[in-house]
Amino acid sequence: MGFFQRVGRVIRANLNSLVSQAEDPEKILEQAVSDMQNDLIEMRQGVAQAIATQKRTERQHSQAQSTADEWYRRAQLALQKGDEELAREALSRRKSYQETADSLGHQLPQQQAVVDNLRQNMMSLERKISDAKTKKDMYIARARSAKASQQLNEMLGRVGTTGAMQAFDRMEERVHELEARSEAVAELGQDDLESRFSALEGSSVDDDLAAMKAELSGRSPQSLPSSPAAHTPEIDHELEELRSKVDNS
Repeated sequence: MGFFQRVGRVIRANLNSLVSQAEDPEKILEQAVSDMQNDLIEMRQGVAQAIATQKRTERQHSQAQSTADEWYRRAQLALQKGDEELAREALSRRKSYQETADSLGHQLPQQQAVVDNLRQNMMSLERKISDAKTKKDMYIARARSAKASQQLNEMLGRVGTTGAMQAFDRMEERVHELEARSEAVAELGQDDLESRFSALEGSSVDDDLAAMKAELSGRSPQSLPSSPAAHTPEIDHELEELRSKVDNS
């Protein structure tokens, strides 16, 4: 049948071809199985009708043969009673029913062949439907997997141009900028600290001079008078020696 060949092609269709079509593969397979189920229903109705016709023919054949046998018995009875005319009439009736019985008897093998053929086709369709359901579930699972894989690949292909990835790129640039600023501030802070220590180290000579003056006068550096110290020969000599040491150092 042309329809069954078409259904077979749909069931055996390549999965990649189904996915590429605008129609949903699941709907195609579901519709194919549904069409086969409808054909099976019609075929079962046809088988039932053929069986009913066969049964009716068998009953008609049995009734015609039984009636023919009954008229033959009556013909025998009439002949036994000496009524040849009545026997002739009975045989005429018997001949009519016998012809009907013989005609119906010839139809019975033909009808049986039709019923057997329809039953075989029905059983074959039932097997095809069972196989189609199994393949349908398998193809649907594969189609869903292929569709999910395709959507994932398309999503991954769009990742590089999405706003989310651009936001990550901008955030990375911002972090690099903040890190650079932090390093610059640290370097500036370190330079300021170094300059302060250099200033302290540079003023150590004055501190030593003040301490020595305090020792000579018997007072701490904080208690020295704000006015210039009195110039004495000893201090001037000591001061000259210190200046020489500082200059030579």
